[in-house]
Amino acid sequence: MTTYLIRNAQILGGAPQDIHLADGVFAAIGEQLDVQADIEIDATGLVALPGLVDLHTHLREPGREDAETVLTGTQAAAMGGYTAVHAMANTFPVADTAGVVEQVWRLGQEYGYCDVQPVGAVTVGLEGKQLAELGAMHDSAAGVRVFSDDGKCVDDAVIMRRALEYVKAFDGVVAQHAQEPRLTAGAQMNEGLVSGELGLGGWPAVAEESIIARDVLLAAHVGSRVHICHLSTAGSVEIVRWAKGKGWNVTAEVTPHHLLLTDELVRSYDPVYKVNPPLRTAADVEALRGALADGTIDAVATDHAPHPSEDKDCEWAVAAMGMVGLETALSVVQQTMVETGLLNWEGVADRMSHRPARIGRLAGHGRPVSVGEPANLVLFDPAYRGVVNPDTFATRSRNSPYKGMDLPGRVHATFLRGEATVLAGELVER
Repeated sequence: MTTYLIRNAQILGGAPQDIHLADGVFAAIGEQLDVQADIEIDATGLVALPGLVDLHTHLREPGREDAETVLTGTQAAAMGGYTAVHAMANTFPVADTAGVVEQVWRLGQEYGYCDVQPVGAVTVGLEGKQLAELGAMHDSAAGVRVFSDDGKCVDDAVIMRRALEYVKAFDGVVAQHAQEPRLTAGAQMNEGLVSGELGLGGWPAVAEESIIARDVLLAAHVGSRVHICHLSTAGSVEIVRWAKGKGWNVTAEVTPHHLLLTDELVRSYDPVYKVNPPLRTAADVEALRGALADGTIDAVATDHAPHPSEDKDCEWAVAAMGMVGLETALSVVQQTMVETGLLNWEGVADRMSHRPARIGRLAGHGRPVSVGEPANLVLFDPAYRGVVNPDTFATRSRNSPYKGMDLPGRVHATFLRGEATVLAGELVER
């Protein structure tokens, strides 16, 4: 195994220190280390963070390899500083059996530039009618702990209760895509001033908030864990804050795009801004940032949703929903949270590594940058600024809402258990 000596890295933005990586762990950390290594890296000006963990990634394989594969998706993850991703279940076939989640897990083992932890479907075929093989998926080689019908809501309260009861037996968690389907039939964007002016079907905030209110009550009732995917409204923040105040086992995530973008962008009718849940108002963005800062929202999760060009290069009404986000997430968080003074780099590590790993019960990830810990690490250059060009992305798809935007920061290097997956901003050949 190649050994590395990283000189003058600022761990969590602190004073410069040297970091020695050997045998898959942080072998030594200190000033002016006198150790031998195969490769020495000058990390002057770079921030060292624990490898990032994404709770919400769509890798599309099996079934939609035209949009993404495990290889290209994990390459994008590595370029974004991630050492682990949770692969959502809405593949073809759906990841609702032990066989499919094991297939995804083995693809990750063979091709992954980061660890791939499959997410199992809550219901058979994501149809919301019958519980999937939750126990079998947990007992499989994939060891599934997170279950979600993401892309669809588990809208039946009885099914949701049963799922929460079932996963409690092995400390699993149900990750809910909160969307009351009867309130969003025909919806095209956030319901509000802009939707009224554009004449597009509105997606009311209450469609999200009503499901979250129900599910935190259900989780409390059965004593189980519920995680709220891609929180997007100020009202949702208040419900989660209330539930946490009760001491209930509720966690939540927010996407980078909901921290930065608003529904005003829909005035362009560019389908790159079409996403589920939709872009909301500036007031919602402000509430989400505040909630991430104070810990009401636990994690930043990308909801990386690649689509081939034909699914986005079309009229708004028929365009697919979703955005790619793995390679820009840390930059967006720097702009929205660090440069605004809402989070320091220690807070970023907590929201993008420590807490996501804890929610997913992902062993070996989200650990501190300390001697003896697994050497999952990202070196990030916060001084860099550049214009986003999706044509340079590692992901197979190009549906980035940040195209042409000037964003700060870039990943210089990523290490997975001491092995470099990215060096000098480029993927390492494997």
